[in-house]
Amino acid sequence: MVEKVYQLTLGNEKVVEKVIMDENIHYIHMIFNKGEGLPEHFSNSNVYMTVVRGTLSIGLNEQEIHEYKQGTVLKIPFNTKMNVGNKHDEVLELIVVKAPAPAK
Repeated sequence: MVEKVYQLTLGNEKVVEKVIMDENIHYIHMIFNKGEGLPEHFSNSNVYMTVVRGTLSIGLNEQEIHEYKQGTVLKIPFNTKMNVGNKHDEVLELIVVKAPAPAK
């Protein structure tokens, strides 16, 4: 078998799963319910964030919070302050790709 297969957790419960963490990329799957999200932090690489379902509420650096719906892909530069969360009743599901993979 040439390919390596990964499985994402399905459902509506909170998940932050590190699916692929290698020297090339970090591929992270996240599910958040209303009021859930990540602690405020700075991006440690270029971040590509895909909204799979729901509405993402995100504050970057000192900007006000912007909202992005399902099907949106965001590119967030290295060393950007991020405040990621779900402020809506619908479940939020994200795929986050960090490229290049952050140095240890």
